[in-house]
Amino acid sequence: MRHLLSTADLSRDEAVTLLDLAEDMADVATREVKKLPTLRGRTVVNLFFEDSTRTRVSFELAAKRLSADVINFSAKGSSVSKGESLKDTAQTLAAMGADGVVIRHSASGAPRVLAESGWIDAGVVNAGDGTHEHPTQALLDAFTMRRRLHGDASRGKGLDGVRVTIVGDILHSRVARSNVWLLATLGAEVSLVAPATLLPVSTAAWPVTVGYDLDAAIAAAPDVVMMLRIQAERMNAAFFPSAREYSREWGLDDERVARLPADTMVMHPGPMNRGLEISAGAADSARSTVLEQVANGVSIRMAVLYHLLSGSDS
Repeated sequence: MRHLLSTADLSRDEAVTLLDLAEDMADVATREVKKLPTLRGRTVVNLFFEDSTRTRVSFELAAKRLSADVINFSAKGSSVSKGESLKDTAQTLAAMGADGVVIRHSASGAPRVLAESGWIDAGVVNAGDGTHEHPTQALLDAFTMRRRLHGDASRGKGLDGVRVTIVGDILHSRVARSNVWLLATLGAEVSLVAPATLLPVSTAAWPVTVGYDLDAAIAAAPDVVMMLRIQAERMNAAFFPSAREYSREWGLDDERVARLPADTMVMHPGPMNRGLEISAGAADSARSTVLEQVANGVSIRMAVLYHLLSGSDS
């Protein structure tokens, strides 16, 4: 595997290999010295054309725990804000000897352009592109589910038969798209629940079922409920009448949480709009995996960088 651009590109074996490798990386976090020498002498560039403190810091910590040199490149205040093109930026990074580039961009497809253009000879990791994909978020979500379900016996397992309901702003969510493909590859059964205005025009090619009633979805007793953030910054029209109505119809409040089976996981990729798509009680409950997802993100990103940059296919 040369790049990680989309979860749709991953086979089941490749996905399970990354999840198993992340188990090894998670063990590093329990040591007194939380570092491996694996990527010593390699340079990883975090190339962020969009703001994202959580994802950038996670990738930075992952690279440093593997002993890589890290360069954080933000579009704001850089030559990009003066009109420099992606090609020029890539060639500059190539001249600096970058071995890996973690890119987040507002344009869907930008990471693939960078990876396939020939402008730079480096492994490329998609850290979120427009409304397209966010593959490492889906991997950390799957890793979190697998650990909750199987504990220490997780290695080698997929998510066969696990019923996952993804709720909310599907239309603008790259997290939802990446999760749909990865979870299906790992054997999970995925359903989407959202107002019709927040669903793509067609999901016919997606391996999912689609519904519009959150209460009906909860009554079906899913194994996982994943709430998505309402991405107001990507909305240029009124997709629902008001925040209050959205919360009433599609928000995971305390009463809905109480109707879920005791072992149902509540997930959210963050950042959360508490009181809109999820209540504080749901976010902070024992069934919530929100903080686990953050911690597991470092392990997954260590696994991805190791897999792409170590020169090993293991």
